[in-house]
Amino acid sequence: MSDQMASALLPASSLSKKLQNIAEKVYQGKRISPEEGLLLYQEGEIGFLGMLANFVREKKHGDLTFFNRNFHIEPTNICVYDCKFCSYSRLLKQKEGSWEMNEKEMLDIVRKYQDQPVTEVHIVGGVHPKMGLQFFADLLQNIKKLRPALHIKAFTPVELHYMFKKAKVSVREGLELLKSHGLDSMPGGGAEIFDETVRKAICEDKCTSEEWLEIHEIAHGLGIPSNATMLYGHVEKFSHRIDHMERLRQLQDKTQGFNTFIPLKFRNKDNQMSDVAESSVVEDLRNYAVSRIYLDNFAHIKAYWPMIGRTTTQLALNFGVDDVDGTIDDSTKIYTMAGSEEQNPALTTEQLVSLIKQAGRHPIERDTVYNTVTDYRDFDFAVPAVQMT
Repeated sequence: MSDQMASALLPASSLSKKLQNIAEKVYQGKRISPEEGLLLYQEGEIGFLGMLANFVREKKHGDLTFFNRNFHIEPTNICVYDCKFCSYSRLLKQKEGSWEMNEKEMLDIVRKYQDQPVTEVHIVGGVHPKMGLQFFADLLQNIKKLRPALHIKAFTPVELHYMFKKAKVSVREGLELLKSHGLDSMPGGGAEIFDETVRKAICEDKCTSEEWLEIHEIAHGLGIPSNATMLYGHVEKFSHRIDHMERLRQLQDKTQGFNTFIPLKFRNKDNQMSDVAESSVVEDLRNYAVSRIYLDNFAHIKAYWPMIGRTTTQLALNFGVDDVDGTIDDSTKIYTMAGSEEQNPALTTEQLVSLIKQAGRHPIERDTVYNTVTDYRDFDFAVPAVQMT
């Protein structure tokens, strides 16, 4: 790094030699090691991390910020698993607060958007013992009959592992069946933290980290792209976060099948980990920044605005984030039930464009795999400023 670049990009305060070396590697486009990633968490000041992350973000995307028009279908919150952090699921015997949708009810949700320019339906839910592989294959097929061009992003490895095991098919066979019936891509949920000791403490009974990674690897090999997540801010340590991202980085090197990485903030309302304090906004921004710096082979880092709120989402656009998810249209309960900032998550396209422009960024409506649908550089919607929460 030249002296001129250093004076322009390094903070005025003195840095340790180790942090200076990390900064130089980032500016030169070189990969940082797990040890260096851990050091960023442990010693990197928030301004320094934001500067490095924004450098990477703008090198990849300039001031572009992506969103899409989407809605969610959550077939059920009944689940055979008992994740300690989950505020959403109910056991089969629990009636209060549970729901179970039939195919007609789910297809009616799709029909609701028939004349609207949405591009994606996101389908995730609890792991219900009565909702098997063929049930969901038929659902996908019938969604495609209603709206052939609608992109179906569906099922975490947690759901897939259970339905494939119950149907007595291999992962490959199950994914091939779902793809032939309309599955276009997969979300990134269920990853939580890959470290086995942490997983044992918070979600011991569901699919393992190895199974999660294997399902995504096989999906990528079949031409099914996916996302990846990390649940942070609970009982894990910084070293566990780095280990998690390292496993993702290695798989991405191998397959190039991940679209985006989504850090998910632990929320402590109405779950078995309510005694665990939530992370601060500063820690949220730190985590976005380190994620952007570390995951050099991921094109996109997403802030899920219904979970962290609109103000923090705008701040995150200067800490490595280039995607804010979508319009949602109040069609998800997974995080609202856990005490997320947005209790009625819905934004119009105009409001999302306004939110992004207020942060000094350039809004791009994308499809699920980041093809541009509409460039909003020159659009000037006559709408009030987005109310921040």
